[in-house]
Amino acid sequence: ALQLTLAPDTAHRVHRLQVARAALDLGFHISFSGILTFNRSEDIRAVAAASPMDRILVETDAPFLAPPPFRGKRNEPAYTRYTAEVLAKVKGLTLDEVAAATSDNFFRLFAKTPDPRAAEAA
Repeated sequence: ALQLTLAPDTAHRVHRLQVARAALDLGFHISFSGILTFNRSEDIRAVAAASPMDRILVETDAPFLAPPPFRGKRNEPAYTRYTAEVLAKVKGLTLDEVAAATSDNFFRLFAKTPDPRAAEAA
């Protein structure tokens, strides 16, 4: 049997990356909540960095796990901006690029949901 000895934080990161890759290989999307913004969430940010942008979503996990500066308070959908800002930094993109990509991903994944941007473009 293969044995692998890693520092605890490295083992956690490898496990999370393996689970994310397996989910992506099965056609799943990866969604990030306010946890992405927490100081000790380097392993989650590593998953975000390694995930293809066309399979990423952001979410609130409301009413829990609000991002800073609202940590410890009730989470709200408007706070997804803070998660998207951290995601933009991790991916080397602008906030507008992340907003467009995650919106595209949402409407592609939930195809029965009308995309209000389509009406605006018409």
